[in-house]
Amino acid sequence: MRRGSHLGVELFIEDGAYTTVAAAVSMLVVLTLLFSAATAVWSAARSSEVQAAADATALAGANVVSSYRTAATVVDAAVLSMGLAGFCTTGAGLVGLLIPGGQAAAKKTVDAGIRMLELRNDLAASASKGLSKLEDALPYLVAANGTRVCAAQGSEKITYTGTAIAAPRESASSFPALEGSGVPTQGLKETSERLDEAAEELARAAEASEDAKREAWLADCGKEGANMQERAASLSGLSAAENPDYASSVTWSPQVAVDRTRAYYRWRLEHNAPEGTGTEAAADASAREAFYRFALKEFEGARVEEVDGVVVSTVPLLPRNTDEVRASELYREAIWPSSYEDKGLTLHYGSACPGATGSSGPLLALSATEAGTARECEVCRFGVGDVGKTPAASTSIDNGYEYHLRAFTLALEDYVDCRNEELALEKKARGEAEGAASAFDDALSVLGGKRPRIAPPGRNGTLGFAVTGESATPAELTSAFAPGTSVASRGAVAGAVLAPDKATAENNVLSEFLSTFAERADGGAIGLVDDVMGLWGRLLVSYGDLTGKLSGVMDDLLGGLKQWGLGSLATWLEDRVDDAVKALDLEPADLTLMKPVLTDSANVVTHAGVSGLADVQERLRSITVGTTDPAALLQAMGYGAVEAIQESTFTIAEIPLPGGGSFPLTVRVRDLLGGGKT
Repeated sequence: MRRGSHLGVELFIEDGAYTTVAAAVSMLVVLTLLFSAATAVWSAARSSEVQAAADATALAGANVVSSYRTAATVVDAAVLSMGLAGFCTTGAGLVGLLIPGGQAAAKKTVDAGIRMLELRNDLAASASKGLSKLEDALPYLVAANGTRVCAAQGSEKITYTGTAIAAPRESASSFPALEGSGVPTQGLKETSERLDEAAEELARAAEASEDAKREAWLADCGKEGANMQERAASLSGLSAAENPDYASSVTWSPQVAVDRTRAYYRWRLEHNAPEGTGTEAAADASAREAFYRFALKEFEGARVEEVDGVVVSTVPLLPRNTDEVRASELYREAIWPSSYEDKGLTLHYGSACPGATGSSGPLLALSATEAGTARECEVCRFGVGDVGKTPAASTSIDNGYEYHLRAFTLALEDYVDCRNEELALEKKARGEAEGAASAFDDALSVLGGKRPRIAPPGRNGTLGFAVTGESATPAELTSAFAPGTSVASRGAVAGAVLAPDKATAENNVLSEFLSTFAERADGGAIGLVDDVMGLWGRLLVSYGDLTGKLSGVMDDLLGGLKQWGLGSLATWLEDRVDDAVKALDLEPADLTLMKPVLTDSANVVTHAGVSGLADVQERLRSITVGTTDPAALLQAMGYGAVEAIQESTFTIAEIPLPGGGSFPLTVRVRDLLGGGKT
């Protein structure tokens, strides 16, 4: 036996070299090891490939969740920006209703704004249903996309079956702007209609008031040629400050004419003197002095002013002839000297009258001679007719100051009546404006508050599962050195979550939508707004920071109305609307893109909300290779039944365009269900 062993070793060993048998055995060992290693590498590759398939499946599911987040953000941006554009347009229109000359355009503007709010409500209602339906089906869409991508990882020889599940499967989203009854427009309609009616009445009254004021201005200093200012300059020595001229009734006020008249009669009284010699000239001067003194007294406290919303005028209408003098204080005031003559008590123009030869009597009124209590002087023949002819002469022809003063006073009376009617209607319009502003505030409050919380199924991640059946060793790896074998069925699980990708002007959830939207949305002027679509576009682009941009948009709109000339009421409503818009509490929106990335599947499993996933390996074994139904795969994984969407293209919402038509926001479900086939 020892000898046999010794002889066996000798077969392999010679002095100084290996034997032929040793070399042959070595080659067999090397070849066996080589083919075995190749088979091992192939087996390992098959195992790693199933993990890669699971990774792709998980990422495909997460991509669906990411797409949904983008769609939901776009919907909210469209709804919010359309609502704000409607409010800005409506607010500008409400202010415009109170601008004379702008009512027709303003009414169109209000109608356009309210129409945009109604379109916003329609969009919100349809979007709410669309997003809700899409979220309900999101677990299925995640699974469908995962199944499609998993199957695409296979080849002619290897088949992968798998799916992706959303973790968790329940939604926690909330869309405050899309829920509820929408922006209340009925109150805006009713109050704007009442405001429009009140504004039209006010405009007519304001026009009548302005016409009457212009007539008064013409008589005072606006008429070419003779007027109060021109006559005062010719008949007195008043300074320019006492006798000003105004080129427009807009800058002129009735008090200017009152102050002018007071200065004029004061000067005439101070510079009155007989125009000649003799009793008649002295009597005429006395009559003028009486009239000037009377006029100055009448105008001394005269005012035209607005008190507690009512215009009050104490400007008198001076008598223009003897009959009107009889009806005035001039006729009743005891200012004329008298004397006791042989025929009785006699009235004179003055104590210097040559007919006053008797003893002095009491001061008498002009009415005394016509009442029979005194006699007319036989020398001066002075009476009510002498005083009456003073205004009669200067009132009957246009070279007299009183001619234009009377025209001013009559126009002023008309102006006061018109202006008081205007003020009453302005009060009514203000009440309607208050109602419109309150309705505006109430409607606007619907848009305030928090932005949506987008928390769909899969918000905590997605799990990808992939399995494949047995795989036989390729023929090229099968030989006498390494007999053929097979790799058993195998599976893998992967996890994916959404990670933030920093948003920029060119890279955010709205960038692609905005570029497409801009191509479809043509601009157009409506009423007082030059570019309605441009306005909406500005707000849509500013969705991420509306608080900072909204006030600028409103300032531009209302600022453009100033070219029409805002009155006090329009200015008040402008401030009210502007303040309401600027006070709107809007949280900034998050436009960050979310991209799928791989993560430890254990992190996702803990948030999946499906108890059956605790034993992942067991669930993997239950998947039948070759299954292509996402719902069946979810059932096999213990995920439960889900709602499916069968449409090839699902429309979340139709975004209406104010100029007509709509812009559909769609999801191409056929890409998820049909593997990209159309």
